[in-house]
Amino acid sequence: MVRLRVGTCSWKYPSWAGLVYSRSEGIDYLAEYARKYSTVEVDQWFWTLKPSPSDVASYRAAVPADFRFTIKAPNALTLVHAPKKKGADPVANPRFLSTDVLTEFLAGLEPLRPLTGMVMLQFGYLNRTMMPSPAAFLEALDRFLASAPTGWPYAVEIRNAGWLGERFFAQLRSHGAGAVLLQGYWMPPVAEVHDRAEGLLTGPVVVRLHGPDRSGMEERTGGSWDRIVERRDGELASVAGMVRRLLKGGHDVFLNVNNHFEGSAPLTIGRLAALGLVDGEAGDAG
Repeated sequence: MVRLRVGTCSWKYPSWAGLVYSRSEGIDYLAEYARKYSTVEVDQWFWTLKPSPSDVASYRAAVPADFRFTIKAPNALTLVHAPKKKGADPVANPRFLSTDVLTEFLAGLEPLRPLTGMVMLQFGYLNRTMMPSPAAFLEALDRFLASAPTGWPYAVEIRNAGWLGERFFAQLRSHGAGAVLLQGYWMPPVAEVHDRAEGLLTGPVVVRLHGPDRSGMEERTGGSWDRIVERRDGELASVAGMVRRLLKGGHDVFLNVNNHFEGSAPLTIGRLAALGLVDGEAGDAG
């Protein structure tokens, strides 16, 4: 029986008091979060090579055995160029798609392995100064996935719309890696991507709901994520239909909702529930 897990991108938002939390401070945010949701996206380790052992231990202790984390791998793995000073020429990133870096990162995550739903590799838009062609990228990704440590569930997100073709999805399938489908950031609607790739997807699929205007949403909310400021009714209906098709196709789904999508991830999740997308096992997927 397939499973739909609906959760948020990160969790420590005091403005969710009354929506998710009993109060805005003085609480174990993750423990209270895990009483309401069964999954969460972790992005704090995107900017480090190795997670803090104390964080890993506290996260493990805060959630029940059925909870699942979807974890962004370090961007040191997915940046083609190393960070540079303004005006300097780009320098190749020696850690790009390094299995040694991935192995070290996963060693730090070992206590969370039973609770890891996906380890996500998030690539930004790769222009020709970063990657000469889609074929060059896929060759590098193929080598990396072939040598990645076994026993961990991997998923890949790319932000080049034109690269979301048969070869990309077939390659993920050949390695047993899942796809991350992103709604936002100038990418085509996830429902369109799904319809093109439906027969090529394998295993669990991560669907990430982001809006198109991160900074604009932050300005409009003032950093208080407790209300809907931009309803995306059409997008939600389309996403709901796509998720049902994924479930009917035998895929577990992680549906990760960002505050930037409509202004409040918990309220957007409530709107998805009103459309029939409820966290839990989905026997007939609606």
